[in-house]
Amino acid sequence: MSRQMKFVAFLMAGPTSHHHAMWRHPQTENRFLDPVFWESLARTLEAGKFDGFFFADVLSFYNETTMARGGQMSLLDPIPLVAIMARATSHIGLGVTISTSFQEPYAIARVLSSLDVLSGGRIAWNVVTSAIDREAQLFGEALLPRSERYDRAEEVLKVCLDFWTGWADGALFLDKESGDFIDEAKMRRTDITGKYVAAKGVFTVPPSIQRHPVIMQAGSSPRGRDFAASYAELVFTLQHSLPDMQAFYGDMKDRADKAGRSPDDCAILVSVDPIIGETESIAREKQAYINDLVDPRLAIPFMSAHIGVDLSQYPLDRPINDIPAEAGSRGSFDVILQATKASNLTLREAAKHFATSELCPQVVGTPESVADQLQEFFDNKGCDGFIVTATEMPGSFEAFTRSVVPILQKRGVFRKKYPGSTLRETIQM
Repeated sequence: MSRQMKFVAFLMAGPTSHHHAMWRHPQTENRFLDPVFWESLARTLEAGKFDGFFFADVLSFYNETTMARGGQMSLLDPIPLVAIMARATSHIGLGVTISTSFQEPYAIARVLSSLDVLSGGRIAWNVVTSAIDREAQLFGEALLPRSERYDRAEEVLKVCLDFWTGWADGALFLDKESGDFIDEAKMRRTDITGKYVAAKGVFTVPPSIQRHPVIMQAGSSPRGRDFAASYAELVFTLQHSLPDMQAFYGDMKDRADKAGRSPDDCAILVSVDPIIGETESIAREKQAYINDLVDPRLAIPFMSAHIGVDLSQYPLDRPINDIPAEAGSRGSFDVILQATKASNLTLREAAKHFATSELCPQVVGTPESVADQLQEFFDNKGCDGFIVTATEMPGSFEAFTRSVVPILQKRGVFRKKYPGSTLRETIQM
């Protein structure tokens, strides 16, 4: 079989995704508090044979401006949403973001493993670190220095993996006649004491049929890339152009190889925002319309929050390349710089672009043209697949699954059916 694309939908439990004007679009339903909406969306994505979807998450309002003006935010905890959407589907993968910065490994491992069992082995964990001081304050804690965030993340993940591998096959015995319920000889005790976290005891949740959740990660800094290369099965990245994608793709595959893994076990998914029209001109009009709805008052506060640096202290007409960002998220700021260096954008220009698509490609055109553009990225080793984001909800996903997916299926680069029942089976196809 030829190499197959992977598709994962980017979701947030709030009014926007990457595009900060999404909730203002006339066709957006804004039913993000309605469980029936999420069930319907999950079925749409499963009908399109998406590998999965995942909820990005923000633990606090970024700031008063984004709260008041409808910027990027999470109004619900995504874990209950994933449980609801699991009940409405049978094959699609279900991803949830949980930060390693504030929660202890046992709590993370227990809830994710429970979801994985109940969904039939379809859960993914998007492993992130927190860079927003407001999030830390809600937990009554202080942010770790940037240099230590991935060190804690690695400790947390290792403890979770140790918990998840503590049950051998056949440990859950369930012999009514003898009364033997669990075979203690097939249970392993976790005993780990690290610099940041510790855990001692026997994990209580039996493994799912895929053993443990798929690991997903989106690190962009050198340390984040090493972390992803060592552990991630799906890597989510924001890249601006095909050369940027190819550079990231080659770098991550090399890092996975150096980490002792097969490069094929670390799938690279680049983010794209499809805008589809019946003709090229209609698609361009749709693009201009939605982009013009971005509120300029959101742009600077949002980009500031995303990288953890208050950009309002700098002149708006200053080239963004001249702005330091040592205190915040270096990886996020490097992505922004990479996407803006060719045009030497000012802070004002870069912020507007960031609030439009987080500097990811808007793939615009007819269904055939959109399919062509995606295949160009894929065939030229820019990626193994795509994180698909919406500009209107749920219309963007409905249009994509109805019009673009069949073209890619006909070309033989995307599946027509799921290969098995678990997410790990799907992404390894």
